[in-house]
Amino acid sequence: MVKMKDSGIEWIGEIPETWKVVRGKNILKLLSRKVEPDYEIITAFRDGQVTLRKNRRTEGFTISTKEIGYQGVKANDLVVHAMDGFAGAIGISDADGKASPVLNILDSNQNKRYVMYYLRVCALLGVFQALAKGIRIRTADTRWDTLKNLNYLLPPKSEQQQIADFLDHKTAEIGGLIDKIHTEIDTLKQYQSSVITQAVTKGLDPNVQMKDSGSEWIGEIPETWKTIKVKYLVDKLERGTAPKYTELHETQVVNQATFSKGFFDKSNMRYSTIPASQSRGLLQYQDVLVASTGGGVLGKVHYFTEHEEFVADSHVTIVRFIAQKLIPKFGYYYLSTLYDVFNNVMAQGSTNQIELKRDTFANSFIPFPRIEEQRVIVDYLDQKVTQIQKLINSKQQQINQLTEYKNSLIFEYVTGKKQVKEAN
Repeated sequence: MVKMKDSGIEWIGEIPETWKVVRGKNILKLLSRKVEPDYEIITAFRDGQVTLRKNRRTEGFTISTKEIGYQGVKANDLVVHAMDGFAGAIGISDADGKASPVLNILDSNQNKRYVMYYLRVCALLGVFQALAKGIRIRTADTRWDTLKNLNYLLPPKSEQQQIADFLDHKTAEIGGLIDKIHTEIDTLKQYQSSVITQAVTKGLDPNVQMKDSGSEWIGEIPETWKTIKVKYLVDKLERGTAPKYTELHETQVVNQATFSKGFFDKSNMRYSTIPASQSRGLLQYQDVLVASTGGGVLGKVHYFTEHEEFVADSHVTIVRFIAQKLIPKFGYYYLSTLYDVFNNVMAQGSTNQIELKRDTFANSFIPFPRIEEQRVIVDYLDQKVTQIQKLINSKQQQINQLTEYKNSLIFEYVTGKKQVKEAN
């Protein structure tokens, strides 16, 4: 039985008697490395991976034309993002490269992997947010001043190594299970996309006679269908209004982040002082919203079914289909298949400066079956999508449970509540 003592830190409680509590300035060193000519950009991601940006993705980043203050990073450096560390952007770099000054590049006289896990626990439990100086909305300060004045738990070095090795093994094991479930979710999403594409461009009768639609991305359509330009099927096709943001709960603003994750997210709602009635961005039930700027986000589509008053901001295109001509849900299902077309055909600009060209969108064609057939297709897709989403949600719950287990494991071993020798 391990003897315990009070740590003096409220959120930690008791720790093993042989452990110490020290300030970060006594175990960490802020580095300032030279940038070599062949270095590429290193990024710290919120899942804890610190790697070359190109290893993860190339879109959705702000591109600096001048790399002012950039610093060198070496493989095995401890890296903490000064603004996103609170959300888990803390890890050990797996490559040499260069990084913006927003990253803290650190060395330690202790086991860096143990220190990394400890800092992740601080992020997980909201320690950094409790210390926040309020540098921007929904963030917390994890700059050097915060890190060096933070209290750290220190087991003997041999035990730090044991804990780090054990957690490396267990988190990799859990991560493998999570990756497998993510692959299953991706397969289900691809299946859903193929079901929707098939239904809105080919109909539900596999034996129907087909004809060329005249559109490269629509392909063949049933012989009785037409294709009509989007502009003839809508009575509104325009961007919302640039809001005047306020902290007061006034007009609710829908921006791209509100729906780009695949659901309508009210958790981080922002507000404008412009009355909804005076905004051209005022939304109506069954509007279709299209994210219209930024690589990685442009082309995300949402079917608006809220009954409260919302306005869209200037980065969102509002598509209001004329229901007597095209059932709005049919239009939504069709537009939801066009992510690649929106980005590769209907957009202009480069990287994060890309935006949807309204005229190209307005003059693009949409499959047009009779209204009765539209209704049958929508009913079919509603049923199929509900079934698929139920499976996806079930798998997402598995991921959430595994993530909770992983986080609790890290907390228990990094704070001494459990010992590695007991686990083994």
